Order: sequence, then structure tokens, then C-alpha cells
Amino acid sequence: MISASQTRTDLTRVELTWIEKRIEHWIRFGHKASEQILDRQRRVVCFVPETVFAFVRWAANDFGTIVSRIDIVRAVGESEPFQTLPFVRPGGDLLLKIDGWPKVERVLHAIDAVDAIGVDPAEASPDHWRHVHNRLTAGHEPRSYTIEQHRAFQLRRKIER
Repeated sequence: MISASQTRTDLTRVELTWIEKRIEHWIRFGHKASEQILDRQRRVVCFVPETVFAFVRWAANDFGTIVSRIDIVRAVGESEPFQTLPFVRPGGDLLLKIDGWPKVERVLHAIDAVDAIGVDPAEASPDHWRHVHNRLTAGHEPRSYTIEQHRAFQLRRKIER
């Protein structure tokens, strides 16, 4: 939930659409601060700064799939630089950007693998998602995220605070 000290302008807003077998936008992981239902097919979810989330977009027409994409994004604060991307306002720190169903599917498997070791993918190191992006972009298999990496990331984060 949004705390009293959190202003509405601090939030990253993501518009989700679900028109069965036509347009399907969804959040694969991430801790939502709020959610607003616009109508039966559209809603807006909001994230506070520093939240990491995965945004999946898929669309098709009468001839088949036309868009298959996953973005893993870190929500940014008001004064931080950011990249823009469709349906995300104002934008975010893009950790991973993958197009094409075969690669999107590999990212979904990487997310499942993080889940399988008992780590919430939203809490995994942002460096891991950058690594997955770089390896898949280069046509290589990404290395698995490990509990040891996660512990090291948590310790780094604790020291930085």
C-alpha cells in the first residue's frame, strides 16, 4: 500500500490490457502499491520507487502473434533519469528488454528458476536481470541465479543503506 509520505507523483504507473487472444499485458512479478480498474479490459497498477517488476506484452491479429515482449523495470523516483517504454508512465530503469516469443519464454523460465530457489524475483539482484538480458541478446544461455549471489546482493544493499 502507499504510505502517507509517498506522493502520488512518485509512482510508476503501468496500464494493463486484457482482450482475450488479441492484446494481453500483464505483470509477471513485482509488488504493487495500488491498482485501479478502469473497465473490464483495462486497469492501472502502480509501483513505488525502487520496486522491480516484470511487464509482459503480447498481441496478435488474424494472422498470428505480432508482439511478444518482456521488460524488467526498476521504478524510479521523481528526480532520477529513466527510459521510456509504452504503457509505463513516466518510465523506469530498464534492466531487461527482450522481444520475440522464444527469448521471452527463456526469460519466463529464468524467472521461474529464481522462484524455484525460494527468492522472490522482485527481490533478486538487478544485476542478474541485466545479465539475463545481455546473455540472451548475445545468443547465449544465462547463468542461473544462486542463493549465494542473492545473499551477497542483500549484504551489499544493507551496507549501501
